[in-house]
Amino acid sequence: MIEKLFKLKENKTNINTEFIAGLTTFMAMSYIIFVNPSVLSQTGMDYASVYAATIITSILATLILGLYANVPYASSAGIGLGSLFTYTICGGLGYSWQQALAIVFICGIINLIITLTSLRKKIIKSIPTFLQEAITVGIGLFITYVGLINAGIIKFGASTIENGFALDVVPQIGSLTDPEVLLALFCLVFTSILLIKKIKGAYLKGILVTTIVGMIFRITPLPDFQNYTILPSIEPTFLKLDFNGLFNLSSSALIVLMTIFTLCISDLFDTIGIFIGTGKKAGIFKVDKDGNMPKRLEKAMIADSCGTIIGSVLGTSNATTYLESSAGIEAGGRTGLTSVFVALCFFLSLFLYPIIKCVPMAAVSPILILIGVSMLENIGQIDWKDLMIAIPSFFIIVMMPLSYSITTGIEFGFIFYSIVNLYTGNAKKVSPIIYIFSILFIIKYIMMAF
Repeated sequence: MIEKLFKLKENKTNINTEFIAGLTTFMAMSYIIFVNPSVLSQTGMDYASVYAATIITSILATLILGLYANVPYASSAGIGLGSLFTYTICGGLGYSWQQALAIVFICGIINLIITLTSLRKKIIKSIPTFLQEAITVGIGLFITYVGLINAGIIKFGASTIENGFALDVVPQIGSLTDPEVLLALFCLVFTSILLIKKIKGAYLKGILVTTIVGMIFRITPLPDFQNYTILPSIEPTFLKLDFNGLFNLSSSALIVLMTIFTLCISDLFDTIGIFIGTGKKAGIFKVDKDGNMPKRLEKAMIADSCGTIIGSVLGTSNATTYLESSAGIEAGGRTGLTSVFVALCFFLSLFLYPIIKCVPMAAVSPILILIGVSMLENIGQIDWKDLMIAIPSFFIIVMMPLSYSITTGIEFGFIFYSIVNLYTGNAKKVSPIIYIFSILFIIKYIMMAF
C-alpha cells in the first residue's frame, strides 16, 4: 500500500531513507513551535492557543503536502510572514489580530484560486531557465546566511559609536568565546566530515551528536517534563477572524487591498521560490521537453494554499512550505512519505516537546549552512558573459540573502529582466506574465515609499 501511494521505487527511495529525511526536516524546523507563539503573542493573541494552532496547522498542512501532492516538503506558520503579521499589519498599520487573521484567510483563498486556475503554474513556466537557476543559487545563499546568523557565527554590531549611540549596524564575526558559537562550529566541522565520508544520515547524526555534546558540556539544558500541558485549548484564537471590522475601518480601502496584495505576493513567491530552488535541483519537479511542470507541483501549490486557510481558521499567520524542507531533501527524501513522517513528528512533539526544545539552534543552523554548499553548484549553469542574463540573475542571487527575503530577490530579478529586454529591443522574449508582475512590484515599492 505504501509503495502504491508514494511510488518509492519510481522515485529511487525507501521507507528508511524517507524516515531519516522526515526526522531531519522536523529537527531543522521544530523551532517554529516555540518561535511563532512568541512573535504572534505580541499582538495580544493567547500564547498557549497560538502554540496549539501552530502544531495542529503543521500536522494538517504537511499531511496534505504528503498525501495529496506526494512531495517531501513540510509546512507550518512562516516566521517571515509571522513577523509581517505582527510588526507590519498589526504593529505598523494598526489592525487587530482578528482583522489580520481575516487578511491571512483572504490571502489563502486568493492564492488557492490562482493555483486552481493554473496561474501559478503559468508563472513558473514563464520564468526562464537561467532565472530558475539563479533562484536556486539565491536560496542557497539565503539558507547559508540564515544558518550563520542563527548559529551566532555572524552577528550584527555597531561599527561606529558617537556619544554613546551606534551610527550604523553591520554584520560581524560572532564571539569565539561564546559556548553556543563553539558548539555550532563543532557541528559544522563534524557534519562536514560525515558528508565528505558519504555517511548516510549525516545531517541527522550531526544534529543528534551536537545536541548530546551540548548537554555534556552544559551548553544545552536537559529535558524538563515538569509543568507542561500536552495541548492547550485553541478556543481563544479559533474562528476569531474579523471580516466586518476589517472592511468597516475608517482607513482607506486601498490600504486594506495593498496589505492583502503584499501578503499574497510574499506568500506566493516565497513558495514558488522554494519549490523551484529545491525541487528542480533534486529532480522532484522534473520539467518535460516543452517546459511543462509536473502535476504534483500544481498539487503541492494547492496544498500550500490550503495550509494558509487552515492556519488562519485555527489562529496563526500564513502557513508556508518550509525552506528547511531542503534538509530532508538533501538527506534523500523524495516522496510524500517524508512529509507524513514530519507530520508524525509534530504530533509526537505534543508529548515530547521538552526533548524537542533541547535541540539547540547550534545543532540545526550548521545544517542549513552546508545545504547552501550543495545549492551553489547551479551557479555554473548561468551564462555570466551575457549581461542580459547576468544582471537579473545577479540581483536575484544577492538580494535574497541581503534583503533576508526570497520574494524581494525574485522581484528585483523580474524587474531587471524586464528592463534589460525592453531597452535592448528584445521585449517579445519576455512573457507577459513577467511584465505584469514587474509592474505590480514597482507599484508596490512606490506605495511603500509613500
